[in-house]
Amino acid sequence: MSLRTGFAETDITPPLGTHKIGWIVDIVIEEIADPLSARVAVIESGDGTVAFIQLDTLCIRWTQTDDTRRRIEAAYGYPGANIMVAATHNHAGPAVAHCGDVRRDDAYIETMVGRIVDCFGRALDSMQEAEIGFASVPEWTISHNRRVVMRDGTASTHGPFRYPEALRVEGPIDPEVAVVAARGKGGELLGAVVNFACHPTDHGGDTIASGGFPAALVREMTGRGCPVTLFLNGASGNICSGDPYRGVELSLEQMGRALADDTSKAVDAMSFTDELTLGARSRTIQLPYRKATEEEVAGTVRGAQRFVDPAAYDRGMPALLKRIEERKTQPAEVQVLSLGDWAFVAIPAEYFVQLGLRIKEEAHPTHGLVVSCANGMVGYVPHKGAFPRGGYETTFTQGAALALEAGDMLADAALDLIGERSRP
Repeated sequence: MSLRTGFAETDITPPLGTHKIGWIVDIVIEEIADPLSARVAVIESGDGTVAFIQLDTLCIRWTQTDDTRRRIEAAYGYPGANIMVAATHNHAGPAVAHCGDVRRDDAYIETMVGRIVDCFGRALDSMQEAEIGFASVPEWTISHNRRVVMRDGTASTHGPFRYPEALRVEGPIDPEVAVVAARGKGGELLGAVVNFACHPTDHGGDTIASGGFPAALVREMTGRGCPVTLFLNGASGNICSGDPYRGVELSLEQMGRALADDTSKAVDAMSFTDELTLGARSRTIQLPYRKATEEEVAGTVRGAQRFVDPAAYDRGMPALLKRIEERKTQPAEVQVLSLGDWAFVAIPAEYFVQLGLRIKEEAHPTHGLVVSCANGMVGYVPHKGAFPRGGYETTFTQGAALALEAGDMLADAALDLIGERSRP
């Protein structure tokens, strides 16, 4: 069995004057702190092939995913169904979707998709014989569960412990830094894929464009001899770099260095192989919307939390209620790309860590990994236990409108797809 890999990256930095996304209100980019990129990894082994596309953007819509796959298939004959398209959930990027008052920039999106397709072609052109290694290391110091439970039982997102009513954090983190690395037959590193769960909110509320800490990780790894590094965000819907206990947050450079250290440790611990079974499978399910009460629509229900500009949520509510009435359900693609005993699960949501950990545990003996904000975006998907407490992620909005059972429905579909590997 001959194993081959190809990696490439391309610039997708938005021009000055482009509108940003991720902060509800309309913000225009006036400064570029560092470039934004799209990165591609293609792996072939025997008759199998899988590919990852990673974008330094807040999200990717399912229509953009479909367009990207179709163009790649038409241009290169590569099977679109075997491609995962994942955003890092970077809050300092261009308006690739509607979000609050922000309208998506279709001209930018067209340019972005065109560059992604070209980049995919360069990855295919760079294909060479390689060996693949797998390893993961724990990281306990740079990510935190951002939901703080108060003494009255409600949850406050980004709730600091300097307030006397703060009681405890609501839940766990996912400490796993999982790494897949490829090296050439001469032992040189060709590229890597890194999976870790944490919100990249760097420069979110200002007028600066940046790739955030995922881009800082990539720069660090480039300096350490890894030509292309893809960052795939995990189940980070309630996970951030801000420490609620001390009220401090690491800089994007500190986050990048810490993750690069973890990645380097993982690579050093790897055993490499040139034999690997690859697979791709997916399923589109219909997720129900929440039956919101009048208090939820108004944002006055117990525990509701609206950030930045509460009026922005009200402005978007009529369109949301109309969409729910007309569509009834929200389609969501769940995809699994398997590399030997490892399975990358694409979830098109800001998925809570409890749900990601459920997939990892129940996937055993497969080494399950969750990639959030992938192949679409349905908004926040908390676990059921979060809803009675409230907090930002459960407050009924354009970005949090699905029914309580949506998270488990996505997990069930993922686990079914993982289980299909063992069935004839």
